[in-house]
Amino acid sequence: MKLLILDAGHCLNLALARLVHRRSDTELVIEPGLNIDAAKLRELAPTAVIVPPLSAPMEIEPAAVMAHGEGVDACLEACRETDTPLVWCVSDQLYQDGFETPIDEHVIPAPRDESLRRLIAIGDRIRSSHPRHLIARLGPLFALEGGHAWLNGLIDSLVAGDEVRAAQDVIFCPTSADAVAMALVGMLHQLDCGSNAWGAYHLAGTEPVSAYTFTSMVRTQLSTRLEGLGMHVALGEVKALKHHHDQPLRRVLNCRRVLEAFGVHQKPWRLEVGRLLDEWCQARRPTMRDEGGRSPA
Repeated sequence: MKLLILDAGHCLNLALARLVHRRSDTELVIEPGLNIDAAKLRELAPTAVIVPPLSAPMEIEPAAVMAHGEGVDACLEACRETDTPLVWCVSDQLYQDGFETPIDEHVIPAPRDESLRRLIAIGDRIRSSHPRHLIARLGPLFALEGGHAWLNGLIDSLVAGDEVRAAQDVIFCPTSADAVAMALVGMLHQLDCGSNAWGAYHLAGTEPVSAYTFTSMVRTQLSTRLEGLGMHVALGEVKALKHHHDQPLRRVLNCRRVLEAFGVHQKPWRLEVGRLLDEWCQARRPTMRDEGGRSPA
């Protein structure tokens, strides 16, 4: 199976590259941007095209959201012309106002923001005009490297002693890029072998949590690991923010359908964070020992 991944450098693409490197049944081709045409698809002849998510579209310039939408639109046209399956990963922030209960796949996002509505319109076109598609709605991605990785920037800020602000009234399900990569490859192999379970799916980590609690947990676990290695680092503090004074905004994705259709289980985000923090500490141990004021006692 050959997969074409767009937007080189994205944390999901790097996770897919690491996964495919360990497998002999999957080939990966990475293109730098979202601009792909039918001629290129005919040349590469991929089993599927994967577009990684635009993370946190509510928190970036509308122009960037619109540009991403234009790229996905062009990719859709090329996939339709060549009958190439399209996988489009999107952020849970498309559910702008959240829901009190876990959100099922059949619930189409209806954001108020104009640029987000542009992305919803693209999703509608994909569903109506290109039967062989996957729309994967993801909880907030985290990883140690790559664009939109979140966890790497969070760790860097804490180690630098900077204050990190996080909302305590926004509830979501953090999702490791590695877990999403494993799920997508498994789903695409089943589809390539004849499964007809195309459509929209939710992929997210287990256990809803606030941004503040997630960030605080990262800080606590990082501190514990560094102390265990004899490294004394004055980590930055975590400050709680409130954006919704009446009740928390909940974006909890119900991932039951991906389990029923593909047997894909949700990964506990706490275990994934712990694994990545172990990797981060071990990779930087020699460097941190040499830094002034951060050497072992």
